[in-house]
Amino acid sequence: MAHSAETISAPSDTLIRELLEAFDHLFGQHPGFRPVHAKGVMCSGAFTPAAAAIALTRAPHAARPSTPVIVRFSDFAGVPTVADNDPGGAGPRGMAIRFQLAEHVHTDIVAHSENGFPTRTGEEFLAFARALAASGPNAARPTALDSFLATHPKARQFLEAPKPIPSSFARESYFGVSALRFTNDAGASRYGRFRVHPDGGNEYLSAAEAAKKSANFLGDEIALRLAAEPVKMRVLVQMAAANDELADSTVVWPDDRPQIEFGTLTLTTRVNDAEPDMRKLIFDPIPRVDGIDPSDDPLFEVRAALYLLSGRRRRAAGTH
Repeated sequence: MAHSAETISAPSDTLIRELLEAFDHLFGQHPGFRPVHAKGVMCSGAFTPAAAAIALTRAPHAARPSTPVIVRFSDFAGVPTVADNDPGGAGPRGMAIRFQLAEHVHTDIVAHSENGFPTRTGEEFLAFARALAASGPNAARPTALDSFLATHPKARQFLEAPKPIPSSFARESYFGVSALRFTNDAGASRYGRFRVHPDGGNEYLSAAEAAKKSANFLGDEIALRLAAEPVKMRVLVQMAAANDELADSTVVWPDDRPQIEFGTLTLTTRVNDAEPDMRKLIFDPIPRVDGIDPSDDPLFEVRAALYLLSGRRRRAAGTH
């Protein structure tokens, strides 16, 4: 069982640059948009901690009565025009949560609708992205992706897992794939992974139902839903057992692990993501807040560096 993040080395600039280039090759370049999860909608609201949160962590949002949040829901592909009902490009869907602790002080949760990640390291993720980009419908068999999946069963499992289309972004579950160390006021630490569940339960469309939907139905639906009533979602922490893997995001912990109620998100407003403050938002998978620390999972630093590099490029383009 890993015990700290101090042994993680920062990823090389070359790796991060090559990852960004691989996504550009896979999805094409769309200036001003994210290289993955390019299409999304933003909402605002508040987080209310559960009673159990303060026993888990001394992080400030676990103790305050309420903390403002910004939430971004998204489709997977790095294509801003991907259809919400595209069975191949829209899933897994993403959810990023920013807890606004003070002016210019925040902590984030970055999650997606698949429990787990396809690769363990940034180098494997680069090889996976390159294999995907080189394996279009006209590629010779076996494709680069065929060869990669033959030696990476977790990536194959991730790709082949069902990715049903939800009736709403607010009727989907989302999983933080990397383990975190939660430390309370007494100094006691435990490891866990965030997950977010809709208050009303998951609801998915059949293939026939999804095919009848418009290309932007998820964004349209969440706007109508918020106009009618608040959206509530439960934030939980799945706790690790003594021998659970903490540094490998491809390993899914068993469902029988206890889940601690961390709090409730209450979303009330669809936010215009073209506003300058929203447009420049760069979510961070590393918590960077006292009381919640990253584990030794190498993907933390890789993802954070990739988000920062792509975010700076997006800001320079001056759009999304």
